[in-house]
Parts: sequence; structure tokens; C-alpha cells
Amino acid sequence: VQLVESGGGLVQPGGSLRLSCAASGSIFSINTMAWYRPAPGKQRELVASISSGGTTYYLDSVKGRFTISRDNAKNTVYLQMNSLKPEDTAVYYCNADIRPLPKAWTANYWGQGTQVTVSS
Repeated sequence: VQLVESGGGLVQPGGSLRLSCAASGSIFSINTMAWYRPAPGKQRELVASISSGGTTYYLDSVKGRFTISRDNAKNTVYLQMNSLKPEDTAVYYCNADIRPLPKAWTANYWGQGTQVTVSS
């Protein structure tokens, strides 16, 4: 199983970016999909998550600016980031709980990360 992110880049403050993360390989089902980024004092902080049923969670500092969504047919999760601020600058990592086969255990997977830089 692989998670491949795309969509990062350089954007001015107030701008927008849309991150994508596609899961591929042996996939029977995907539970929660999420986006993380590094944070001071933590290895990574949870930015947003979405369950298989569509329940979402957002970090307080991104509420109202970021929107997480998923396309189950494409095994893909998105993060629409609007009104970006310099403090949003980070490498964003995709994360997913994936069951590769019907009778297999669910395992947690990480993508390689995509850089988001917010600067004028």
C-alpha cells in the first residue's frame, strides 16, 4: 500500500492550495484518512481527519479555512486550504488506516509529505 501526496507549493498569504493524497496497492477498505503537519513540541499534529462515514475533525487554528473531503471510489483524500497564513507553512503528511484484505488487520500508513510554503 502506498499513499502519494500532491498539490503542495508556494503561495502568497491569503491564497489557496488543494492537497491530494491517493492510496494505491492492495486495498479492501479505508477507515479514517487524515492530514498531519509538524508542530513545536510534537512530532506531528493532526490538522484534519475524515472518517469513512464522513465525520470530520479540524485543528482549531484551521477551522473555517481548511476543508477535508474524500472520494472513496478513488481512494483519495483532499485538503482544500483557503486564506493561508505564513504559520501554515509546513510539510503536510497524509495518513490513512487501511485494511488490505478482507480478513487482514487494519494498518496505519503515511505518505512521503508535500511542502506547503506561505510567503510573500
